[in-house]
Amino acid sequence: MSLQTTTSQTVGPYFKIGFEWLHCDELARDGVAGERVAIEGRVLDGDRQPVPDAVLEIWQANSHGRYAHPEDTQGKPLDPGFQGYGRIPVNQNGLFRFATIKPGPVPGPDGREQAPHLVVSVFMRGLLKRLVTRIYFPDDARNAADPILNFVQAERRHTLVAKPVVAQPALLEWNVLLQGVDETVFFDIGL
Repeated sequence: MSLQTTTSQTVGPYFKIGFEWLHCDELARDGVAGERVAIEGRVLDGDRQPVPDAVLEIWQANSHGRYAHPEDTQGKPLDPGFQGYGRIPVNQNGLFRFATIKPGPVPGPDGREQAPHLVVSVFMRGLLKRLVTRIYFPDDARNAADPILNFVQAERRHTLVAKPVVAQPALLEWNVLLQGVDETVFFDIGL
């Protein structure tokens, strides 16, 4: 007896075709206000093996803390050159890298301010529902009061905070671990 994958268990060749035209690893064009930062890391499975076909989708506010979306009606300035969105594929070793700006704080539950963060969706072959997580910035005092980060168990919060890369101040490391010890925290957003 052999097991065979059925169509309900795999996304198939459309995964690559459907996403490729949206790849963008430079989220902030020249002239966009804010502190420039690059983030790199790897997407790894439960055995710490690279996932070679993952795509990260990034959503973020601009440096003032406003999203480039019609539903964000805050009085904060918009930056016309900044979409706050990008799709970044990994390579055969599960590696990714993208450049952006550090976002400003945005309102959260009950109007409480959230620390600067990036919202990340992870897509990959065989995963029919995206995984949603966040990247927070290291050494940001606002992390301590962030209502979403504080919702996560204290011993797991570090999976959401990028790490500075020694001798490269504008570079951060953040990895996606899909299972096991130090598994990245993912949020069930009901979609």
